Order: sequence, then structure tokens, then C-alpha cells
Amino acid sequence: MRSHSMRSNSIRKFLYISPFMVLLAVFSYYPLYGWVYAFFDYMPPIPLSKAPFVGFKWFHSLVENQVKVDQLVQVIKNTFGISGLSILFSWLPMIFAIFLTEIKAVRFRKIIQTVTTLPNFISWVLVYSLAFSMFSSEGVVNGFLTQMGLIDSPVLFLQNSDHVWITMWFWITWKSLGWSAILYIAAIMGIDESLYEAAYVDGATRMQVIRHVVLPSMLPTYFVLLMLQIASFLNNGLEQYFVFQNAFNKDTIQVLDLYVYNLAMGGGSYSVSVAISMLKSLISVALLFSVNGLSKLLRGEGIV
Repeated sequence: MRSHSMRSNSIRKFLYISPFMVLLAVFSYYPLYGWVYAFFDYMPPIPLSKAPFVGFKWFHSLVENQVKVDQLVQVIKNTFGISGLSILFSWLPMIFAIFLTEIKAVRFRKIIQTVTTLPNFISWVLVYSLAFSMFSSEGVVNGFLTQMGLIDSPVLFLQNSDHVWITMWFWITWKSLGWSAILYIAAIMGIDESLYEAAYVDGATRMQVIRHVVLPSMLPTYFVLLMLQIASFLNNGLEQYFVFQNAFNKDTIQVLDLYVYNLAMGGGSYSVSVAISMLKSLISVALLFSVNGLSKLLRGEGIV
């Protein structure tokens, strides 16, 4: 009777998660069928069944042409640069979460948290519209600088390719800082109150409590998120770079995801773009397992 009840509970739990498993299969695993395009000389609207099979031709082509090699190296450099900045400043949401929880005025704290979280729900098209209205040649910033007599001609902020990595990191951080801090706020809320009481009994100041109680309690969450971020090092996303790219900054803003899109949609090189995307996915999986092994070695437990 008991085993029957346990079996019924297991079936019920499986039915609860089955819709999510279906969604995962449809949107994450079924698209992997598209990898076969990397082994054919495919050009739409010709059906794949009529496209000639070329094997690893497109993979070899990535390193046979020096121009393509130089372009791919620049794209990888951009990907590493922007991802590196994100990892370098990955502690910002944790510090911001501490800052929020230290605000004693509840209403003021909720206002700041709401204002910093809302950008996460704004599309990148609207973010670019905001950036354009502020930093275009006729935008607010150039208008203000001109009226103050600080410049004679508009500064081309959005067309400047010298600081694209920092600029994109700034917009990504502005958009995700409040949302990323939520997990750390939850970690702070989960700290045992007895730890605070013991620290205050020992005469600790508020800064000492943050250093010796709050930060150590948040570090496990931070390291898990950091390792997941390292595992997805090559996955910068597409939308933010697509809306901000132009003819002046294209060389320095093109990350791997945008490069794959431009190859397919702009250059018509569908098979080559699939080959690069396939390699990127395989490297990302290898990074995930490497980081998971490092986590087991350093922390005694994996992240997956």
C-alpha cells in the first residue's frame, strides 16, 4: 500500500514537470537538428535534401582564408573583451544587494530596488532609443555641451569604436544590476539572525558585520553564479549588440552571436554560420564541464 502511494506521488510529480520538459525539448534540443546544415552546401530556398553534402568543408574554410581568420580573431577578441569585463565586475550585484539591505527607510529602499530592476524588463530596442536620444549628434548630451560652449561640433558617442566594450558593459550593467541583485538579497535574508546577534555581542561594528557575517554567507551564491557565467563565456547574446552596431563600430562590437547572425542574414553564408555556432556550443559545453569539475575540486560540490 505504501509503495503504491509512493509510486502515485512520483507520477504526480513527474506530471507537474512534464510541461517544462516538453518546452525544454522543443526550444533547446529540437533546434539542434539544424546542425546538419553545417555539413551541406545549403542555399535557400533549395530544400536541404537537394543540397550537396560537403562534409567538413565549411569547418576547414574557417582557417583556410586569412581574411576570414583575421575577422574571426577580431570577433573572438570582442567576445572575450566584453565577457571578461562582465566577469571582472561580477561582484557589483552582490555589493549593490548589500547596499540595498543597509537602507533602513523601507519605502526609499523599495523605490531604489524598483527603479533599478525595471530596466531588466525593457527591450534593447527601447534602450537604444534612450541612448540615441541622449548621445546622438543632436541628442541631449551634445546639446548641453554645445550650449555650455565646451564643444564646437557634436561628439559622435554612438559611432565611436574606441570604447565600445566599456560602453556595452555599461548598458548591460545598467539593465541587469537590479535584477541580478535579487538572488543576493535572498541570500542575505536567509542569514541566521543568531550570527548577527553574536557579532553585536562581541562588539562588532556594522562594517565588521558585513565583512565577517554577510559577505561570507553570500560567497557560495556568488561563486555558483560566477562559474555559470564563466561556463557561458562565449554566449554574449545578440540583441544588444545588434541594435547598437553601425558602420563605424562594427569591427569592435561584433561578438560571436552577432557575427553568426550577420553571416547568415547579411552574407547568406548559412552553412558557415551554423558551423561557427556549432563550435561555439561545443566549446560552451566543454567550459561548463570544466567549471563543474573545478567547482568539485575547490568547493567539494558541482554546479550541475
